[in-house]
Formats: sequence, C-alpha cells, structure tokens
Amino acid sequence: MTVRAPARARSRGAARSGGRVPFSAALVAALLGFFIVTFDAVVLNVALPVIQRDVGGGIAGLQWITDGYTLMFAAFLLASGVLSDRVGARRAFGAGVAFFALASLGCGLAPGLAVLVLFRFVQGTAAAVMMPSSMALLSQAYSDPAQRARAVGLWGIGGGLASSSGPVLGGVLTLVSWRLIFLVNVPVAVLALRRTGPSRGQPASFDWAGQASAVVAMGGLTFGAIEAGSRGFTDPLVAGALAAAVLAGAAFALSQKRGRHPMVPARLLGNRTLRLTALISFAFMVSFYGLPFLFTLYFQQERHLPALAAGGLFLPMMLTGAVLSPFSARIAGRAGPSACIVAGLVVMAAGCAALAWLPGRTPLGVSSALLALIGLGGPLVMLPSMSLLLNSVPGGTAGTASGVLNTSRQAGGALAVAVFGALLAGEGGFMHGLRVSLLVAAAVTLAAAAAGAHKAPRCGDRAVTACPRHPARQRQLEGDPA
Repeated sequence: MTVRAPARARSRGAARSGGRVPFSAALVAALLGFFIVTFDAVVLNVALPVIQRDVGGGIAGLQWITDGYTLMFAAFLLASGVLSDRVGARRAFGAGVAFFALASLGCGLAPGLAVLVLFRFVQGTAAAVMMPSSMALLSQAYSDPAQRARAVGLWGIGGGLASSSGPVLGGVLTLVSWRLIFLVNVPVAVLALRRTGPSRGQPASFDWAGQASAVVAMGGLTFGAIEAGSRGFTDPLVAGALAAAVLAGAAFALSQKRGRHPMVPARLLGNRTLRLTALISFAFMVSFYGLPFLFTLYFQQERHLPALAAGGLFLPMMLTGAVLSPFSARIAGRAGPSACIVAGLVVMAAGCAALAWLPGRTPLGVSSALLALIGLGGPLVMLPSMSLLLNSVPGGTAGTASGVLNTSRQAGGALAVAVFGALLAGEGGFMHGLRVSLLVAAAVTLAAAAAGAHKAPRCGDRAVTACPRHPARQRQLEGDPA
C-alpha cells in the first residue's frame, strides 16, 4: 500500500493537469490544415452567384463547383487513410497540403467553368489526403485519451474559425474578386507545411479494386443526382450513372469482403463505434453542408442581397460553433459523448424543420437565428464523434479509421448539394424545393439521432476509454495498467 499511494496521487495529479494540452508541431499543422480545408468549402458558398455570372453555368454548374471538391474528397478518403498509415502521417499530410496549395492557385487563375471544376477535383483529392493524416498526427502525438480528446477540440478550433470567418470574409473578398477566395489558401498552406512534425508509418497494402470501385460509385451517384434536376431520372445518361453507382458499390463491398488487402480491414468494419460515427457524420453533413448551399442561393437570388450581406447572415450559425468548439471536450466529458451527440443532432433537426415552415418573406434575422441551431452541430456532434472514434481504434489504424469517418462526412455533403440542387431546379419552383430539402435534412438528422440513442457506446463499453466514468479509464488514472 505504501508503494501504491504515490502512484495513485501522481496519476490523479496528471488527470487534473489533463486540461492543459501541450502544443506540438503536429497539433499546429493539423489545425492549419483543417482550417484551409473547411474555409475553402464555407467561403465558396457566398461567392457562387458571382462566380456564375463570371464563368457561366446554371444551378448544375454551381453544384459541380461545390461537388467537384466534395466528390473527390469522399472518393479518395479511404485510400488516403491507408496511405497515411503506410508512409506516415507527416509525409502524407505534407503531400496533401502541397497539392492543395497548387490546386488553389489553379482555381484562382481558372479562365472558365471547366478549368475551375477540374482544379476543384484536384483540391478535393488533396484535401482527402490531408484530413485522415491530420487526425493520425493527433492520435500519434497524444497517447493519453483525455489529452487526445482535448487536442481534437483544439483541432476543431481550426474548423470553427474557418466556419465563422468564411461567410463574411467570402463576402469581403468577393467585393474585390472571387478569385481571392482560392488564392488566400496558398500562404496558409505554406505555413502548415513548415509546422509538420515527425510521424511513423507501417506496412499497408493498397487496394486498387476497392479504390476504383469507390471512385466510380461516388462519381456515378453524385453525377446522377446533380443531372437529374435538369434531365430527369428517366434520362439515359442519369439512369446509366445511377446504375453504374449501384454496380460499383456492390463491387466495392465484395472487394472489401474477399480482397487480399481491403482498404477497410474486417477488424475495423466490426467496430460498432466506427459504424455508428460514420452514420452520424453522414447525417451531420447533410444539414451542416447542405444548408449553407441552400440559403446562399435563397438570400441572394430570392431576397436579392449582395454577397457581403448574405455572408453576414451566416455569422450566428458559424460563431455558435466557433465559440463552443474549445469547450466540446469538457461538455462531452460531463454529459457523456453519446448524450452530447444525440442532443446536438436533435437540435439540428429542429432547426431544419423550423426553417422549412417559415413563410417566404420571413424577416431575415429570424432565418439567421434559426441557422445558429445548425451551428451547434460542430461542437456537440462532430468533435465528440471524432474523439469517440480515435479512442476506439489502435493508433496504427487511426488514418484508415479517420478515412472511413470522413468519407461518410463528405458523401453526406456531396449528396446533400446534389439532391438539394435537383430539388431547387424541379418543377415545383425554388421555394418548394427549399422546403422539401429542409424537411429531408431534418428527417435524416433525426434518424441518426435515434440510431445514436439506441446504439451508442455507453461508459461500460471498453472502447470508450476517454469517458471519465469508464472503468478502464479509472484504472488508467490510478496507475493500474490492467
């Protein structure tokens, strides 16, 4: 007992100091990377009508400018997670940041719509490499679950700052030129490259069949959903794209089940926490990414606001997430990550439903205030989900697991823009499409909340070692390695 007491006291002291997360090169690099990936998605929304007037194209063109990024992001995330585990998170992250900067430069100098969409594809591919490798950097840099959860919270500040500043900065930059929206990524990317820290890699084989089928499945599904708005679902091109997506999806599932080197190993597919957080991430992005696309067009095309004023109306939504992000780990620690996630999803669903039933000429301040409910999703849903995932998988597979999570996120965002854009362009008119889109977002988010409430890990689950009430976590804090 005399030997045990000092260890217990030291561990409790460490637990109390767990709130102080030491800044590292990995954390700074990951934060900057998350900033530019999020900023590029958010800042673009308010500039879409201006870009349309400059480079041409209808709603389908705007969808491709947005979804060209998210499509490649989703299609290559799984392979990027394997790449991160194989070559090391630092090398993968550095390569992703470098290509992201070059693609941003190409977007900023693009002479027309086709070239802009092409470089958006390159941007999305680079972002796919950056995201899982940035999370893997954090997983390797912080071995203590509590510190790792707080590091993820600080990492989320990068996204929060990008989200909160994006709409207003987008409006300001658009007053000069929409091209500056892409060009500002370059200096931030250079700074992120200078801050990458060391990391380790491990052997990991590449799944060519799985990657090819994933790209075809995501591409066919997104193309079919976008073009269905103008061509209709009976159009041969649309029907063929959707059929190809179904066949490629089946091929992907088969390759993961029977392939020698699947992108998603069976031990990860069997992880209940991974499956649940992927579902939650999909639903989260349907609302969080889909609604800015909808309301950017609503504010500027239906209410005839300039880009700067439209961006200002998103401030309550974005500032809500930015202000709460640093406290997300503390909130999840007190309430439990599962309760935090479910509550956030329910609030987001309520916000979508309320916006759907507003009259067409509702004061803009009311719409802006209700959008703030969607902003709660970042700190209450995504950051606890990421912490939950990282604490449920071995550090050597963190890149692959992060790739699965973020693939689901980007698939949700890409499909939301594709489907919502098709609904806006439908025969019922813009406002009818807007309301139906919002109700769809509310239903998807509420379904994810129900799944989270029913299947989410509790403190008794061995995977949830970040939970302060988890028995294994208590033994860890007391210095018992068992």
